[in-house]
Amino acid sequence: MTLSVRIPEDLEERLTRFAKKARRTKTSFVCQALEEFLEAQADYYAAIEIEKRIDKGTEKTYTLEEASRILGWKDLKDL
Repeated sequence: MTLSVRIPEDLEERLTRFAKKARRTKTSFVCQALEEFLEAQADYYAAIEIEKRIDKGTEKTYTLEEASRILGWKDLKDL
């Protein structure tokens, strides 16, 4: 798929410089950046939904001690 976007000139210059330095295409840099941004946004919105469930009391939470016991950790000092 092709997508056209307008970016500031200074950003395009930086993109070009890094692409040349890394011997990658500008497209590959933009695709990677977009993928990472969208993953971060998905994580952010998932965290908001979990926070809402915690506030409603429908999401179980654990203390560090409880979690370490569940996971079978022997000594919290190792963290």
